[in-house]
Amino acid sequence: MTTTTRDATGTYGHVLDLITTMTGDEKHAAASESTVDVLWTLYDRVLDVSPDRLDDPTRDRFLLSKGHGPMAYYAVLAAKGFIPAEWLPRWTAFDSPLGYHPDRLLVPGVEISSGSLGHGLPLAVGLAAGLRARRIGSRVVVLVGDAELDEGSNAEAITVAAALGLDNLTVVVVDNESTSYPVPIPERFAVEGWATAAVDGRDHDRLEAALRRRPGRPDVVVAVVERKMR
Repeated sequence: MTTTTRDATGTYGHVLDLITTMTGDEKHAAASESTVDVLWTLYDRVLDVSPDRLDDPTRDRFLLSKGHGPMAYYAVLAAKGFIPAEWLPRWTAFDSPLGYHPDRLLVPGVEISSGSLGHGLPLAVGLAAGLRARRIGSRVVVLVGDAELDEGSNAEAITVAAALGLDNLTVVVVDNESTSYPVPIPERFAVEGWATAAVDGRDHDRLEAALRRRPGRPDVVVAVVERKMR
């Protein structure tokens, strides 16, 4: 896994330090820990978006469907200048904009308000289709959890995305062996015509290579992580 000097502002190590400033979400700490490497790689190396382009119609869109345990997401947004780092220690307080689920009306850079699992991928399909209709070449990347794929709404979205040939859509599945579905995740997408890749979800270089692909059809990247805290 690629790492940088800890504590240096705007680095992966800085993100890890920022996460430690947030407490009180022990129940979902593992969810945050499992997504931090994917989130950092996306915002540091892949996505074409920045704090000064939040209203730019040509920006890339990132949707966090796996919205519970958003500590890593908030830390990455702070490290990249979307939100003040001073917000983090008071996250989930009564008057804090940072809730247990991200709110797009309160947090700069958040594209959708995360809530019930299973809604992010359908929203991403609609957004990708809308951008294509407007002839905007931006990418839509949505991060989902493996257990979230058990929701029927995702099965329908996978089929529709393939039928529409949404080549501007990338799904990142964080696979920590939580799903109860017996078919391997890549096969569930491949049977519908998606391009697939499975990589070590801690290896930033491999994640970057997979996430930069533009295979000309809907693409899924399965980021495999160990189901335990580091």
